[in-house]
Amino acid sequence: MTSVLQVRELRRSFGAVTAVDGVTFDIQPGEVVSIIGPNGSGKTSTLNLVSGVLSPDSGSIALAGRRIENATVEQIAEAGLARTFQNGRVFGTLTVAENVEVGAHSTLTALRPLRGLANVPVLRWISLLAELAVALLPTRAARSEQRRLRADVDQQIERFSARLGPRKSDPAYTLSYANRRRTEIARALAPQPLLLLLDEPTAGMNQTETAEVQRQLAALKAAGQTMLLVEHKLDLVMALSDRVLVMDDGAVIADGDPATVRRDPAVIEAYLGRRRERPARADRSDQSDRLEETESRVGETV
Repeated sequence: MTSVLQVRELRRSFGAVTAVDGVTFDIQPGEVVSIIGPNGSGKTSTLNLVSGVLSPDSGSIALAGRRIENATVEQIAEAGLARTFQNGRVFGTLTVAENVEVGAHSTLTALRPLRGLANVPVLRWISLLAELAVALLPTRAARSEQRRLRADVDQQIERFSARLGPRKSDPAYTLSYANRRRTEIARALAPQPLLLLLDEPTAGMNQTETAEVQRQLAALKAAGQTMLLVEHKLDLVMALSDRVLVMDDGAVIADGDPATVRRDPAVIEAYLGRRRERPARADRSDQSDRLEETESRVGETV
């Protein structure tokens, strides 16, 4: 089985600071992998490297077998990767439907004639003129693709129908913070990506809003969507993830199923600092009680 994502010895430094240090992992089709770790551990930097926002100093990244570590953001999107951001990014003056429609841009063909020239700096103006011509005088294929696009947009908005359905034609700047995040997720899903990257999708949401988004992400997982997730809410991570990577100081310090990772001593130490040596006379039951107490604190911290 070909991995959806294969990352090998990924490194990136900013001056004297090593943000990502030799990160290696795979994601299989339909798998949900979460990255957790203390603030500044390299989680978002890893997502930025995978999605092309940053270029690695060394290492390799392959999406469905295609090397992408030197590709542009646009090329990576066309290869089948979509993402959301830690700080929600929507186009405020566009409607909800128009925001979602933007997400499908990388999949268009009839509405983007000569799209191959878009990545050639000297010739990209030709593809832009071709798009303008089709917009003014749409061909039969372009009209058909536009209808398909609108149906796809409606399908993504339907995932959040109770929240976004009634606001479909409203400008995004009129939405609540939570509904802007939902719009961003719907936009990322519009191209039906091979891999969906979610950077703290429930950040800033209350408990009810978080639970609602968790159910929607669980439905995506059940439908077979492959996801790479960065999230600080441990309950959501434990409920959704097939595997959890724990990062600290730019490196992966643990990789396994959620229950195993949660009990890993290195993970506990990363969140709470080095534990004091226990007295030699402490019996096993006392040690077990202390471990359970520490795990509980890890959950609250994450």
